[in-house]
Amino acid sequence: MPTKVTYIHVKLLITDFIKNIPKTYLQQRRLHNMEQKMFCYQCEQTAGCNGCTGAAGVCGKNAAVAALQDELTGALIGLAKACGNNPKTENTDRIIIEGLFTTVTNVNFNAETLTAMIQAVNEEKTKVVPNCSSCMSPCGNTSNYDMKNLWNEPDEDIRSLKSLILFGIRGMAAYAYHAMVLGYTDETVNSFFYKALSFISYDLEMEHLLPVVLEVGEVNLKCMALLDQANTTTYGTPVPTKVPLTIEKGPFIVVTGHDLKDLELLLEQTKDKGINIYTHGEMLPAHGYPGLKKYKHLVGNFGTAWQSQQQEFENIPAPVLFTTNCIMPPRESYRDCVYTTSVVGYDGLKYIKRREDGTKDFSPLIEQALKHGGYEHDHSMSGINGGHILTTGFAHGTVLANAEKIVTAIKKGAVKHIFLVGGCDGAHPGRNYYTEFVKQTPMDSLVLTLACGKYRFNDIDLGEIDGLPRILDMGQCNDAYSAIKVAAALADVFECDINDLPLTLVLSWYEQKAVCILLTLLHLGIKNIYLGPTLPAFISPNVLNYLVENYNIAPISTPEEDLKKILG
Repeated sequence: MPTKVTYIHVKLLITDFIKNIPKTYLQQRRLHNMEQKMFCYQCEQTAGCNGCTGAAGVCGKNAAVAALQDELTGALIGLAKACGNNPKTENTDRIIIEGLFTTVTNVNFNAETLTAMIQAVNEEKTKVVPNCSSCMSPCGNTSNYDMKNLWNEPDEDIRSLKSLILFGIRGMAAYAYHAMVLGYTDETVNSFFYKALSFISYDLEMEHLLPVVLEVGEVNLKCMALLDQANTTTYGTPVPTKVPLTIEKGPFIVVTGHDLKDLELLLEQTKDKGINIYTHGEMLPAHGYPGLKKYKHLVGNFGTAWQSQQQEFENIPAPVLFTTNCIMPPRESYRDCVYTTSVVGYDGLKYIKRREDGTKDFSPLIEQALKHGGYEHDHSMSGINGGHILTTGFAHGTVLANAEKIVTAIKKGAVKHIFLVGGCDGAHPGRNYYTEFVKQTPMDSLVLTLACGKYRFNDIDLGEIDGLPRILDMGQCNDAYSAIKVAAALADVFECDINDLPLTLVLSWYEQKAVCILLTLLHLGIKNIYLGPTLPAFISPNVLNYLVENYNIAPISTPEEDLKKILG
């Protein structure tokens, strides 16, 4: 059984963290003054772990785009409040979900499309409350919210909790969007977006906001279950699949992001055209779905995680399709090869629109792929650790099909511990922690993984236990649902609480989808989570202490120290 992280030890770590906060930290986070051109602290790489305040964020988002995203968020809050006492239209849910998804990190850098989205939200609000715009005595109940009210909130804890709600539902909206594209919706999930958005504008105390924070986690669990149902019903239960990293000679297209529907549409349109399709980043798990595996020209994976795209796409002789977030400012050497679709936008890039019937015309990519012709010879690529083969497809359906084998291995001592090491990857140098941690896990342990953080170690061969590979790739970030299903099943078998299992979660975070997943884990009462590579800037010291005291959340230290604490 794992050694419990002691409260005293964690308190010392947190105290040390707080002591090392720059003296200007609280002032900088409290005041959005005239000297600041923008304010954004929603992702892990935010400047100085405080917030991006200059002409552009670390992600490349400029101040004008940041302001438009704030305006869009404020308009969404206005629309949500308008629906409080008025019926929504058949399009309101989609607009709310798309609008929230648009503001996730590394999704949309395009001022024109953001302006159009703001207009669409305002037009939708006019349909919901047609008389408000001409009211001679406006009450302000449906007015768009000024996000400076949140960023300038003098109470650090209130701002922290409201930020957790906002960033959590932004991440959840991404999952709701992918399910919606496949024809799956849930009224409980959709309704909560309106509640959460409205709460951001209310003048409330901590005790009223904290339950909503945890409710984000509860509803996100429903949302991840919905997306799991949408994916597996549409494409089948993932099966273990080996995926090569070698790019074969000839025409090809790279597909990145998370949207399986876009990949399917592209695969269908490229059949029998002599064009190979390669996944990138979070699209890797697509190889495990039978409904996508049937396309024989889905042949491999290009490169590693999203943060390496500027180097890996350098002079690429093929088009690249961004289906969701994780786009970075493209370099000139490949800018002409990049296409966006869905909510992804970037100034000057080619955009593939969605038709009324839900289909898309990918002929521009097909033509460019044939024109460029791909590599003249097979092009060898490798993972971060030099490996050339990746394995995916160990979602909950496959793992639970082997549950008896895993349970037997635990009972006889062949498996003494299970680690879940996953989450968002990023450029922070401290993320090599996750590589070293996995390398140092004992041979009698399994490593479950998911999301793009797995690229830190998914090309390493750690061997097998009773025929099961020690690294089990469960899928995309939303497939945290798979990990939860497996943990719950094991707890049932051993008739114990999840926290009493020989299971430890070691998570990396980057953007807002990681936030909603963390909140889901807290909703489930899961404790002793190790989180890194840095603590979120939007978590105030008091809120952080609450998480420590109630859930024993601990910042990562070193692989050696953390493994010693975990294993005893």
